[in-house]
Amino acid sequence: MSEDDKSDDDWFESALDDEDGDSGPVEADDASATPSESDAADSASTDTGPFEGDSDDGERSGDSSPFADDGGTASGGESSPFDDSSGDPFNSEGGSADVESSGDDSGGLFDDDFATAFESAGSGDGDSGSDFEAEFESDIPRVDIGIEGLDQMIQGGVPQRHLIVTIGSAGTGKTTFGLQFLHHGLQNGENAVFLTLEQSHDAILDTAGDRGWGFEEYEEQDQLAIVDLDPVEMANSLDNIRGELPALIEKFGADRLVLDSVSLLEMMYDDQSRRRTEVFDFTRSLKQAGVTTMLVSEASESNPFASRHGIIEYLTDAVFILQYVRSDTGETRLAVEIQKIRNANHSRETKPYEITNDGISVYQQANIF
Repeated sequence: MSEDDKSDDDWFESALDDEDGDSGPVEADDASATPSESDAADSASTDTGPFEGDSDDGERSGDSSPFADDGGTASGGESSPFDDSSGDPFNSEGGSADVESSGDDSGGLFDDDFATAFESAGSGDGDSGSDFEAEFESDIPRVDIGIEGLDQMIQGGVPQRHLIVTIGSAGTGKTTFGLQFLHHGLQNGENAVFLTLEQSHDAILDTAGDRGWGFEEYEEQDQLAIVDLDPVEMANSLDNIRGELPALIEKFGADRLVLDSVSLLEMMYDDQSRRRTEVFDFTRSLKQAGVTTMLVSEASESNPFASRHGIIEYLTDAVFILQYVRSDTGETRLAVEIQKIRNANHSRETKPYEITNDGISVYQQANIF
């Protein structure tokens, strides 16, 4: 068995073992380099997939998926939704490969790791007073963030299928920002995916439950998937994840996706050139998936207006900055600023916000001090 196969098997086992546990972050270093494109995998077949069929009684079990179709549950040597000798990820007629039998590269793009994580995920109008430019003419559909006051600072909403990044230091409400973005879509009948590299599945449900957002019910209705991944294992399997993620998102029908946080993924690479290349390729795969995506990023310790590694803000279409603002008198407030939104006009003022039991509220008509 090759070293790659062993790594994939360990990932498969840890994905199952970690379903009830927390994933811990790992630290690394700095970044900047030139992006390059990665080759897509030619074929896919795994022992198990994230969208396996329902059981006969319609209820989910450990072997079935919240995103099931009528194809039945795959197990052992049986076929999965990603088995396909011709390269079609949804052709269930192809044979599956035993990833432990040989070092053959024809194994599934996830090799039983990320796909299994998806499978287990479902268990268990005022005027801001700012100067707007003339309305941007565009036929691109728009979506609201779902945060009171902030949506009014964006003229017409964020263009659909754009990549968004929310940058902030500890305690500024980055995770709440992302969950509220998903909740707004779920309320409007959209499907959503939350990928977390920092917290456990249960911790995310608890955070949402404290605000009365009812994420458990959305999961039961197969409208929401919460996937907790270990950042080290995600980095080790990033090629597989990047190759298969668009197909998984399309199969689930996700309209919104949040990754919390991209900083932990960046930390996995000491080499600056590789870090930039990997992050670039990953964001490109999200673009190809056609889903409106919000990435959460830590702020630089020396510059609150930049991400930790200074990469992600250049690869995304919209940038929101969450920061602490301190006055000369020592008073501290939270403030939000829209740094950029491609294909949309927006306020460039810095506005105060609060984090309450109902989520984040931006006071668009107020000043910082």
